[in-house]
This record gives sequence, structure tokens and C-alpha cells, in this order.
Amino acid sequence: MRRADRLLQIVQLLRRHRGPVTGDVMAEELEVSVRTLYRDIVSLQSTGVPIRGEAGVGYVLEEGYDLPPLMFNSDELEAVMMGLRHVQVRGDEQLIRTASDVIAKIAAVLSPEARDEFIEAPLYAPDFGVEPIPTARIELKDVRQAIRGQHKLRLTYEDAQGEMSERLIWPLSLTFFAQSRMIVAWCELRKDFRAFRTDRVTHMEVLEERYRENRVTLRDRWWKLELARREKEAAEKAAIASE
Repeated sequence: MRRADRLLQIVQLLRRHRGPVTGDVMAEELEVSVRTLYRDIVSLQSTGVPIRGEAGVGYVLEEGYDLPPLMFNSDELEAVMMGLRHVQVRGDEQLIRTASDVIAKIAAVLSPEARDEFIEAPLYAPDFGVEPIPTARIELKDVRQAIRGQHKLRLTYEDAQGEMSERLIWPLSLTFFAQSRMIVAWCELRKDFRAFRTDRVTHMEVLEERYRENRVTLRDRWWKLELARREKEAAEKAAIASE
């Protein structure tokens, strides 16, 4: 890795972490010695990059610092394009159009060499053999806007057995699976996290009322519970298989 690329990676690494990162952890990820890492950090600090370090704690990048836009390396361009191609395959109509717009915007400001590398990135997200996603009966853009604004949703929901119920939910995320789309939310009726298939929502109303608990905090709590549930299921399956 060129030194200039490594300096950029140090800044990116610090931006990625919310708390301090030790020199050992950074050196291991960058595959350099701790001594080389320290020299690189001193170089960055001398150019005005606000990196703070404390012995035994680690390094942090102060808030407010940003890099010049669109300084992508080859791996980053491929990662961006693969994600956008996946959206073009599995997203809803608005997201598919938006992905195409993003590709055009990024390509317009790249150098000719980087533009060709970006457009011709050899990574794809095909859906061969995958059943079509059932059509949602609601506008998914309204769900996304409700999530951003932490607005509650009132749903009429039909479960797998055809039973109808009224739900008041706090939408946390919209998840695109290969064969379905799910609204992950806190359900006031069940007083627990639930996932609702968008093709089974027969009616939806976005309410002015907002839920106060932070959406990111709630989503993190749901994800920890989901991971614990998956680990438990895996352990149970392993126990059955060993009998």
C-alpha cells in the first residue's frame, strides 16, 4: 500500500470507530508496524488533521474534520457499485431510480480512469432463481420518511393465517430480503419488537405523533436481541444434531 493511501486509511479507520482506537489495533488492520503507524499519525497531525492520542487509551479523530469529497480507492469504488447494483435489483421503484441517479452523480465527478473503473466494476448482485418480491400495498417511501422523522405508524396487518389486526408501531428500519421486505419496529400492542411484511400491510397511516426514544438506540437493542435469538437457535440445532 502506498504511504499516501495508508494515511487516508488511517483517517478512514478513525472515522469508522466511535471511540478511541489503540495503535496496536490500527497497525494490525493496516498491516504495518506500530512504529510506522506512529510516524504516519505524526505526519497527519503536522498537516492539521485533528487526531488526539492518549497513552493506554488510543487515538480519536476530533469532530468536524472531513476529507475532500469522493477520494475513493479501487476497492471503495467496487464496494459502492456493488451496493448500488444490489439496490437496482432488490429495491423498490423509487430506490431503483435513486441508485441510478447516484451512479450518474458519482461518475460525473470522477477522473476518466476512475470513472471507467467505477462503471465497469466486476461485482454484481444477480437474482437468478429468486422468486419475485410480493408487491407492497403501501408506499415504501412513506415508511422511510417516517423512520427518518421517528413518526409512529398505524397499520392494518394481515398475518400468515389471514387474521387482521390493528397495530401502532415505532418504525426502526426497512429491511430488503431476497423474497420479502420487512418493517422492523417496536409494536405498542405486543410491547416488543416485531417485523411486519410490507405485502401484508393492507392500510398504513403516518401519524404526526413521534416516538421519543432514539431510533438508533432502539435498533441496536433489537439487533442484540436478534443476535441472541439466532445464537440460541443455532445452539439448539447443534444439540439436536449431536444426539
